[in-house]
Amino acid sequence: MSEDLESRAVELDIRGKKRVFDVDDPVLPDWVEEHALESGAFPYRKKLNEEDYLEQLEKLQVELVKVQFWLQATGKRVMALFEGRDAAGKGGAISASSAHMNPRLARVVALAKPTEREQGQWYFQRYVAQFPTAGEFVLFDRSWYNRAGVEPVMGFCTPQQYEGFLNQAPQLEKIIAHEGIFFFKFYLDIGREMQLKRFHDRRHDPLKVWKLSSMDIAALPKWGDYSEKRDRMLKETHTDFAPWTVIRANDKRRARLQLIRHMLNRMDYEGKDKTALGEVDEEIIGSGPGFLK
Repeated sequence: MSEDLESRAVELDIRGKKRVFDVDDPVLPDWVEEHALESGAFPYRKKLNEEDYLEQLEKLQVELVKVQFWLQATGKRVMALFEGRDAAGKGGAISASSAHMNPRLARVVALAKPTEREQGQWYFQRYVAQFPTAGEFVLFDRSWYNRAGVEPVMGFCTPQQYEGFLNQAPQLEKIIAHEGIFFFKFYLDIGREMQLKRFHDRRHDPLKVWKLSSMDIAALPKWGDYSEKRDRMLKETHTDFAPWTVIRANDKRRARLQLIRHMLNRMDYEGKDKTALGEVDEEIIGSGPGFLK
C-alpha cells in the first residue's frame, strides 16, 4: 500500500456526526467497533456461534453435492449473481456455496474491467458468453449489475447508458427465465460501520490486504449515492421471473446459511433432505426492495 497516510483519511457523516476514518491507522476507532454489528438495522446482537454455523453449513453443502449430481443427470442449469456493498461478503458466500462441488461443473465468474474490444460490444455480451451449459452451476462474483451501481456512482458510464441498462436488464432476464435456467439474484447488504470495520480488517491483515483497493477508499464518502442506486436497481429490476433476494450480511455466517438454503429450497433435486435444510430466517433474508425498509 504505497499511498501516504493523510491521503487515505476521509471525513464521513456517521449517525449525524462528522467522523474521520483513516484505514491505515492500526487502531480501529471505538465508534466503529461499538456499532459495527448493529449497523444497518441488523437484528442480532451476537454473531452465530461458529460450531452451530459449521454444523449447519456441512448439511447444506451435502445437499449442494446432490444438486450437482442432479444437474449432471438432467442437464439443467443454475446461475447465481452475487451483488452487494463493498466488503459485504460476496466472495465468502460464493466460496461456501462451491467449496465441495466439482470445479469442472461449478464455475465462478469474476470478470475484470472490459478490454478495449469489449467496450465496443453490446454491454451484456461478455456476460452472456459465461452463461452455464447443460449440467453446470455458474456463480457470478459481481455481474452486469456493475452498471446499476459502481459505474454510475463513480462516473464510469454515461447517464444514457445507465438508463438503457435499467430498461434492458429485465428483458435479458426474461429470456434467461424462458430458457429454463435456475436463476438467482442475491444482494448482500451491510451497515456502514460494519463496512468500515471490514475495510480496516483487510488493511491490517497481510493475507487479506489485496482485497482492499483504492476504489474502495474513494467510494467511502459516496455511501448515500450507492444507497440511492441500490434502491433504484432493486425497484426497477425486481420481477416475478427474476426476483432479487436481499440478505442482511453483517453476520457472514448467518448470511451464507440463508443464501444457500434459499437456493436449495427452490430446486426440486433428487434425494432432497428437507430436514437438513433448516429454517428460513426472515430477519436475515427477504425479497425485493421492500425488505431493507
